[in-house]
Amino acid sequence: MSITGKVAIVFPGQGSQKQGMAQDFYDQSDIAKKTFEEASSAIGEDLTHICFEEDPRLDLTEFTQPAILTAEIAMYRYLQNQYSFNPSFFAGHSLGEYTALVAAGVIPFEDAVKIVRKRGALMQAAVPPDVGAMAAVILPDIESTNVKNIVDKNGAELANLNSLEQYVISGKKESVQKAAAELEKEHESSGINIVFLTVSAPFHSSLMKEIEPEFKEFLMSFVGFNMDRVSSVLSNFTADFHTAEKLIDNLVSQISGSVQWIENMRLLGKNAETVIELGPNRPLGKFFRTVGVDVSSILNLRSAKKAFE
Repeated sequence: MSITGKVAIVFPGQGSQKQGMAQDFYDQSDIAKKTFEEASSAIGEDLTHICFEEDPRLDLTEFTQPAILTAEIAMYRYLQNQYSFNPSFFAGHSLGEYTALVAAGVIPFEDAVKIVRKRGALMQAAVPPDVGAMAAVILPDIESTNVKNIVDKNGAELANLNSLEQYVISGKKESVQKAAAELEKEHESSGINIVFLTVSAPFHSSLMKEIEPEFKEFLMSFVGFNMDRVSSVLSNFTADFHTAEKLIDNLVSQISGSVQWIENMRLLGKNAETVIELGPNRPLGKFFRTVGVDVSSILNLRSAKKAFE
């Protein structure tokens, strides 16, 4: 892989977790090991057990979010330490936006681990089980279709605008099911594919809005944010770079707002010569390809060494 010019780094979010994520970094790097120790101490949970062992908590949102954040920062710190890696732009998909803010130096790591655990717990508890649903809608040239109109008409919402071939819809289960059925009927000849997601709540929908005041109050209790670096990080909510004045509001609104990932990708494509995806899995590369941007993915120690050596 050729790393040239201004580099953007992007981090996947919830759904990218897997057992053993970042364990090879942990086993061979003191800085990665220290990262897990810091995070475990911050929230009073053994994140090495959650990440490396067969622990069902890995798929519970309250623990998934700090686990992914910790694994990604352990990997990122290794790259920084080993190769003096210093990206110019940072972005992350949903939860991954918090990894981006830590990597950019905006939010202290230990604060971020506490923040995303609280975020995950609130999101998990916001809606009773089996009330909400999410589904991926896969359809060519989805921006030019009537998908949004059909989703809105049936009372569902666009949660993630992931790529030019995929949106994710969210909301009450019956609304998502009705929207999915109409979309399948309307676009049957175009090869539409709808996949219902295994999630604990209808994320990025208005059903999450009731938790935003409590989350904002929690966010406001942290005072160590470095706003000098905030303009290098993209906001999922606004589809533009963060500003110091709006950072807190943007992070709060991101919980119930749509993830504007298509516009995030387009903006990175305009500003960076190289885009690197760093995380336990690589879901973002295929999204970037739909907007004509090539991405190199690093998901283990072997691919890191291949990229930089």
